[in-house]
Amino acid sequence: MVSRARAAARIVELLDSPLLRALSEPARLEVLRVLLLHGPADIAAIASHLPQDRSVVSRHLKTLEEAGLVRAERDGRHRRFELDGPAFIAALERILGETRAMAMVCCPPPPPPPAVPATDLVRRRS
Repeated sequence: MVSRARAAARIVELLDSPLLRALSEPARLEVLRVLLLHGPADIAAIASHLPQDRSVVSRHLKTLEEAGLVRAERDGRHRRFELDGPAFIAALERILGETRAMAMVCCPPPPPPPAVPATDLVRRRS
């Protein structure tokens, strides 16, 4: 059985994962939005939809790639980036599953409210 302290530490570790850190930056969310709306693209095409320079977009794409949110393929001299949907969903499900398991140890649900006897319900209506 996992101790409460270990469960709490694991939840914090999960919340501080590269995936969630990558999603916490608004500029990276904008990069993801561009990929979602326009599909696979190289850095120049992605940057054309954003106010940042290509070098900044490139750094954001690197972070998103390291977090497993996007993948890149060589297309001649260019790299085309696209959202890696299955990997993204799998990572979120893994975080959710582990968090759910650890939460039962460090923050179990409250006990259900006590049942109200039927005789009390009858008296309240009168």
